[in-house]
Amino acid sequence: MHKILVAYISRTGMTEKMAGFIAEGIRMGGHDADLRKVADIKSEAELAGYDGYIFGCPTYHRDMTSGMKTFLFMAQKANLTGKMGGAFCAYTHSGESGPMIFDTMQHVFKMDMVDLGALNLKEHAIDSPEGNKACQDYGKGVAGKFKH
Repeated sequence: MHKILVAYISRTGMTEKMAGFIAEGIRMGGHDADLRKVADIKSEAELAGYDGYIFGCPTYHRDMTSGMKTFLFMAQKANLTGKMGGAFCAYTHSGESGPMIFDTMQHVFKMDMVDLGALNLKEHAIDSPEGNKACQDYGKGVAGKFKH
């Protein structure tokens, strides 16, 4: 059984809901999910011990939040090269933060990213059965990269 960190920033609670459904998908895939707010992770040492990482935040003004940018600079020091990864975002008008996080994890951190790309959901879809399933499927997709 592998351990996957789902770290997120949420301002309205919608990205937090996504994170919870993604964690459910990881568990459905037979692995452990550790769900944590980015603000509660104080150093790169706290990123050690995980086999996979999924990071997410909402999109504001066509960008990720400043807190996520700061977190990614810290995460870069944790040497996540080769680790499994994924990214997600909630948005109302545009969804740039998920792909930005995904690209950072793939190209800067050199992580082994899930083939699904970043998961982007409009906020109104998150509470729908389709939105819940999309998040769970994304978690299962990252979990599925590991052999049991």
